[in-house]
Amino acid sequence: MQKNKPILIVGLGNPGPEYANTRHNVGFMTIDALAPKDASWKKEKNALTTRINTDEAKIILVKPQTFMNNSGEAVGPLMAFYKIPLENLIVIHDDMDLKVGVLREKVGGSSAGHNGIKSIDAAVGNEYRRIRIGIGHPRDFDSQMNPVDWVLGKFDSEQLKQIQSVIKSIEF
Repeated sequence: MQKNKPILIVGLGNPGPEYANTRHNVGFMTIDALAPKDASWKKEKNALTTRINTDEAKIILVKPQTFMNNSGEAVGPLMAFYKIPLENLIVIHDDMDLKVGVLREKVGGSSAGHNGIKSIDAAVGNEYRRIRIGIGHPRDFDSQMNPVDWVLGKFDSEQLKQIQSVIKSIEF
């Protein structure tokens, strides 16, 4: 992290009330949990943003409004506008290959088929911090369910508790 530059924390998801609290929107859920209750959200560069200033850093929280598969269209312009180096980018997203509520972090690497990550990689490169939140795979619950239907589905009450718990455990 470059100490003299803002940190951009991006939660991936799909805009609109029909996608609220779906598995694919754990990134948005995390950003909402991190934002102050009285946060003032601003529409800029295809995203909703709000700021947190701490003693250590200026943090910009971001919810792209481009839909998941085009997240880079929001992230790239924001990084350019605020002159944010790649090492100050943190992206939070769902991961079907992790059990519900499991948290993993890494810097760089492949997108593992995640279209939102592919879009960001194409826009800015891939050497940024990723926080992956497990949403489980449909084969573990209902082998007949299509993965697209799975990610756009909602958590049951027990899964939601696990997700909320893991979100609270994230540190920056």
